[in-house]
Amino acid sequence: MEVRSLLKGMHPLEIKVLLQYAPGDVLDANRLAKDLGYVEGQANQAQAWLTAKALARETSRSSRTVYELTPLGLAWLDGGSPEERFLAFLGKGPCTMAQLCAALGMEQKDAGSAFGRLSKDGAVAMDESKQLVLIDAAKAVRPAAVHALLVKAQAAGGILDDAQLDAAERAIMAEIAKKRGAADSAFKTADRESVTWSLVPEAAELTAILKHDGVSGDETGALTPAMLESGSWKTQSFRAYNIQSRPARILPGRRNPYVQFLESVKDKLCSLGFEEFDGSMVETEFWNGDALFMPQFHSARDIHDVYYLAEPTKATSIEEPFLSRVAQVHENGGSTGSRGWRYGFDREFTRRLVLRSQGTVLSARQLPKASVPGKYFGIARCFRYDKVDATHLSDFYQTEGIVLGSDVNLRTLLGFLEMFAVEVAGAKEVKYVPGYFPFTEPSVEVHIKHPVLGWFELGGAGIFRPEVTEPLGVSVPVLAWGIGIDRMALMALGLNDLRELFSYDIESVRNRRALGK
Repeated sequence: MEVRSLLKGMHPLEIKVLLQYAPGDVLDANRLAKDLGYVEGQANQAQAWLTAKALARETSRSSRTVYELTPLGLAWLDGGSPEERFLAFLGKGPCTMAQLCAALGMEQKDAGSAFGRLSKDGAVAMDESKQLVLIDAAKAVRPAAVHALLVKAQAAGGILDDAQLDAAERAIMAEIAKKRGAADSAFKTADRESVTWSLVPEAAELTAILKHDGVSGDETGALTPAMLESGSWKTQSFRAYNIQSRPARILPGRRNPYVQFLESVKDKLCSLGFEEFDGSMVETEFWNGDALFMPQFHSARDIHDVYYLAEPTKATSIEEPFLSRVAQVHENGGSTGSRGWRYGFDREFTRRLVLRSQGTVLSARQLPKASVPGKYFGIARCFRYDKVDATHLSDFYQTEGIVLGSDVNLRTLLGFLEMFAVEVAGAKEVKYVPGYFPFTEPSVEVHIKHPVLGWFELGGAGIFRPEVTEPLGVSVPVLAWGIGIDRMALMALGLNDLRELFSYDIESVRNRRALGK
């Protein structure tokens, strides 16, 4: 019963070996190829499977060096090696190195190497006028030796065994063969192992059962539509099926869950009539902070919060009239009715280049060209120094949006925030708390409750101050928000750590449920 149980998982490659050979016969890949028509991979599989079942054992193992003809070697065989082409062209008369390279389409380095080898043999030389001249082609013994090796390899099926070469041929092969990176070599050097093996005496019992049951190894392994249509299945002998075997794992292509989530947010906002905007990840201090009425001495400008560019360090200029208007608002409030921040605006500092630290910079850039009424949004990658944990990353994504109109108000804004928290993030519990941002008044923060992480801030929002909108040419109320889209995905995808969104583990993508399923 134990021997018969082996038959259930027996492959035709193994069955044919058991029926063809007796225990003790010396077997290798070449013999199986000759007797059974196996390719090398099939022979190796049959040996490995039979050995794993304790029906075969390895009897010897030896290694050898072989040289495989490369595509470059085949090209040399067809069109000549660089030395052969060099000699043939110089046979027409002297020329410069540049002329030879242009005529033969040969790289300068290849032509230089060929000249060096040929001149060492005394076959060619360079005269006083830098012309290449042919001295005696008969002295160039290397090209003929290389050609002979190429012909010999082609006749042997593209592979030469080191044992087939004499000392002179090995010396030539050492120059034109490489073990790795052989794209620029005529031959590739490889180490191959020769393994012999044989069936163990216990295999004879299994062979007898196979013969008694009439198993040949040629049994049909799959029932096809063509067999059903023609009726040929009625006369077929089928392999036994093991219904306990695990089926092959099917790995269909999957979209990254986070990318899918980002696209769903875009689709949601576009369906609500929003237009998408975008911008550079490198921004000036002007748009990243000054245009948002953030004073130049604000703590967020500290090196620990903003990443500066090392080269170049500053933009060449800032757009007018926005620079002058924003500078005046900072200094004395301008025409906005504000007192401003009461300091001297630094026009050099404002040109400094930083990595975008907040998505609101996109809203600032959109204001001068926005329509009234209008609705806009963007998904911005931002960079800010932070301690990385389950809810914080050093670079993150925000969905940034603005709504312009004479009749928009805080109630309108809270409606948008609720949509993000409930419909997009899928939160069950939401709360709003007062917030402070230099560029909005009133300001509010929206918080959601995660089932594992508890309450955390989803983002901030508010109504842009006149000090932001009026210097940029807008005179109506503007609702603005910056929502952490990474945190929305944390809730929507059922994750407990932001770092899982950017995991290199492909299994997390394969196993993650599809969005909305």
